[in-house]
Amino acid sequence: MTLAAARSVSAGAGDAIPRHVAIIMDGNGRWAKKRHLPRIAGHRKGIEAVRTVTRAARDLGIEVLTLYAFSSENWRRPAEEVGDLMGLLRRFIQSDLDELADAGVRLRVIGDLSAFAPDLRAMIDAAIARTSGNAGQTLAVALNYGSQDEMVRAFGRLAGAKTIDIAAIEGALDTAGLPPVDLLIRTSGEQRLSNFMLWQAAYAELLFVDTLWPDFDRDALAAALDAFGRRERRFGGL
Repeated sequence: MTLAAARSVSAGAGDAIPRHVAIIMDGNGRWAKKRHLPRIAGHRKGIEAVRTVTRAARDLGIEVLTLYAFSSENWRRPAEEVGDLMGLLRRFIQSDLDELADAGVRLRVIGDLSAFAPDLRAMIDAAIARTSGNAGQTLAVALNYGSQDEMVRAFGRLAGAKTIDIAAIEGALDTAGLPPVDLLIRTSGEQRLSNFMLWQAAYAELLFVDTLWPDFDRDALAAALDAFGRRERRFGGL
């Protein structure tokens, strides 16, 4: 859906529940440090929060949930931590795919998967294929994702096109076919977008919360939706 279409839908249907919620899941390391635990313990607890929040999002009627799981900059972290994160991703697919499929969730992945190991890419592709026919909530996971890189790749796809307009660019992005982001949440108290969905969040409501991601739960998501519902969205109008 184009931004213009999204404005029309929002104007006619109200904004009590955002169609598309995106979350920058930040704070796993700090959660672990506060408890004198290794960083991997924070990432494991963060996976539990992913399960809690994805289930809550379905119950609360969110059509699309996008989670920033691994950025294109995260490769700069120590190799051991990157390896741990890849292992957690594998285990999440193995342990949670059945539940997602049975719940009618359609899995999308945004980002450049070419840097991942072949077996992990195969697992991701298989998970996407298995859920592609589902008509329930869309769960989009950002892996090796950076918004600037996404736009560079999109513009490369459009090279030579006779006409390049908003609709053409949106169709070339990793999120093609998804509605624009209505609400973007970042946990842990940091107040920046960190190269996440810069195009898609052009008119998103931004919410920065102090809660560390492993502690973000159903109540925290419901509070975020309540805050969203109290905001007036004008999209540049009066």
